[in-house]
Amino acid sequence: MRTTLTIDDDVAAALEQIRKTRKFSYKALVNEALRQGLKEMTRPPRSLKPYKTKSVSLGRCYVGSLDDISEALAIAEGEDFR
Repeated sequence: MRTTLTIDDDVAAALEQIRKTRKFSYKALVNEALRQGLKEMTRPPRSLKPYKTKSVSLGRCYVGSLDDISEALAIAEGEDFR
């Protein structure tokens, strides 16, 4: 099949670099890249195992409520907050 493609500059540069190292014709290289890309695109997505974080006890909270930022900063800085 014959068709016309517009290839982005970065893709064309990558193809040209690979073509020089592997001694492929441009046509063969584009066809091989399309085959590999289509194979990857049609492959079902890999199922990733959910990442779990172990919980750790940090002890009690020395600030009554973290909702009041000024009180939390005063306690952290050692000021006598009233």
